[in-house]
This record gives sequence, C-alpha cells and structure tokens, in this order.
Amino acid sequence: MRLIFMGSPDFAVPSLEKLAAVHDITSVYTQPPRQSGRGMQQTPTAIAKIATELCLPVRWPDSLKDKAVQDEIAAEQPEAIIVVAYGLLLPQAILDIPVYGCINGHASLLPRWRGAAPIQRAIEAGDAETGTMAMLMEAGLDTGPVLAERRTPIETEDTAASLHDRLALLTADCLADTIADIPSKGLHPTAQSETGISYAAKINTSETELDFHQSAHSLACKIRAFSPYPGCWIKGQSGQRLKCLMAVIASDQLPADLTHTDIQPGDYLGSAADGGLLMATNDGLLSIRKLQPAGKKPMSARDFLNGRPLIKGQPLAAQV
Repeated sequence: MRLIFMGSPDFAVPSLEKLAAVHDITSVYTQPPRQSGRGMQQTPTAIAKIATELCLPVRWPDSLKDKAVQDEIAAEQPEAIIVVAYGLLLPQAILDIPVYGCINGHASLLPRWRGAAPIQRAIEAGDAETGTMAMLMEAGLDTGPVLAERRTPIETEDTAASLHDRLALLTADCLADTIADIPSKGLHPTAQSETGISYAAKINTSETELDFHQSAHSLACKIRAFSPYPGCWIKGQSGQRLKCLMAVIASDQLPADLTHTDIQPGDYLGSAADGGLLMATNDGLLSIRKLQPAGKKPMSARDFLNGRPLIKGQPLAAQV
C-alpha cells in the first residue's frame, strides 16, 4: 500500500521499520529538529534518523495547517496515513485525504488514557493491564473508532521505560496486521465505549516530589511510572535531589529494634531483603531499589549505601 508515516520519538521507530519493510512509504513526517546538548546543536528526531537510514523522504513542517503542506500530502495520493506519537494535530483537511483514512497507533486500551502520557498514567494508577490500539483518527482527541488491539499485563516491576519498549513493539505488530488486512477485508471499526473514559495528562515535574505520607502501593506505582524520566525525587538537606527510579512494596517485617511508635513516614529503616532502601510510608514498607544522586549516574541501592551509610530510624531526606 502507498502510505505516509507520521511520527517522532523512539516509540514510533519499530512501526516505521516494520511497515517500510512491506509497504511503499512515500514520505515520512516528523517534528522539526530541536536544539539539545551542550552545544545546543540541531538534533533530528529518532524517526528522522531511521527514515534517513531507510532512504525515505523526510519532511518536518512546523504545522500541518498550511495549505501548501496539505497539497503536498494530497499529491502523494496515500491510501492511508499512519500516525504514531507524531506530536502535531492533523486538521480535517488532512484526515480527509487518504482513501482508508488516518490510522493512529495509541498506547492504551481506549477509551482509558486518551492523551499525552498513557504509559506513565497507567502505571501510576496501578492498572493491571494496558495495551495498544489501531484507531481511525477523527477531530477529537483519541476518540476515533478502533480497528484492532493488543494487550499486555503491567508487571509489578515494570517502569515507564520497560513498558514503553514492549508497547512500541506491540504497536508495530498491531498496525502491520491491520494494514495487511485492508486489501482483502477492508476496515471494520468499532466505536469506543462511552464509559470508562480517562485522560492521560502531560507529566509536570511539579508532581514528581515524593510524599511518604502516601501508601506504599501509590509510591511504588508513582516511582515506576516516572522512571527514568523525569524521575521521582526526595529533596535533601543540602537542597539537592535524590531521584528514586525503582521501588516495590516491601515484604519485610518492621526491624526488631524499632516499634511503630518510633517511626514516621519517610524514615529510613535499614536495608530491605532485596537490597533496597527500606522506607516507612503511611501504611507499610517500601523498598527503593534504584537511585540517582544529583550529578551521578543511576545506581543500585546497595551501591548507594556502600558510599553513604545511613542511620536507621531517621528521615531519609535529613541524611542526603
């Protein structure tokens, strides 16, 4: 099939690679290069890089509202436009161009977690399952009818990074199978449910500071949801931040030399059985397994403790 592909970050790369191996990708649209690094050099998106390697034409307009851009897309006569984490809204004039419409690969089980950060919000909420869907795009935000889906459990040790990588591959498979079926089976979309709608708001760094007065379950989910970026954190006495990148609910018992009356949420209680920092929360114990001190690389809790002995029964924030 004649396809135009639109995408930007790493998440979209498996989909482009899989589709380009079978179909005629007439052009690839992506976000413009951004300044990054110490020299503030122009850095192309992950999709721009892989499209160049595949010898595919790459275009990065600032907007799709320009009629010249719309005419350019129409001139390619795409049978479908495939969109995966592109980052720009598609106006109705573009949605109307392809014979089979614009098909979006979205990383959630719609209508749950429409919007910008479905992977992180699913983990943060403690969802047991998520997935990806191929959806016919319309003017609303992720409201279009669904063509196909793939599901995956959210494991207790999944972070946003691990789930991102798994869903990227599932999205590629879902889109490839959906498009392969179009010539023989056509499109048979199913309207999204009117119940269970939720929105995955863009992550704000202001929400990533840890409050140990929350439950151990909530804290474990939040830490994994925002790992590796932007990372949940504790502010130490020096004002520097200690990022917490992996945590699970601890099965440990309260240390024998401490009683419930001795401890407060946020107190460090020693080394957990799994090597993590054993922390007191509002309702139980949390094991923080992976950390990143300011200015250093991520490290295991064991390595962190080897370089910084902590006093058991005192607040962690007062010791970092």
